[in-house]
Amino acid sequence: MCLLVVAVTLADALPPASPLVCDKVYGVQERETCFAVSQAEGLPLKKFLRFNPNINCNNLFIGQWVCLHARCNTPGVS
Repeated sequence: MCLLVVAVTLADALPPASPLVCDKVYGVQERETCFAVSQAEGLPLKKFLRFNPNINCNNLFIGQWVCLHARCNTPGVS
């Protein structure tokens, strides 16, 4: 399992983890929600939120880039 390291100060205090690298993005369209975007991609909402840990689902905006697929950034692991 990979962890997405978000806060630099927190990352310095934790042991090294394999960050996620987003390899598929999507620009949010008018009136879309986190749930709608995840369902359209066939992703469980929980996984979508793991790929987008800093997203505010109550304040999505048109053109906001969201991650639809991510992988571990570990050499030899995909």
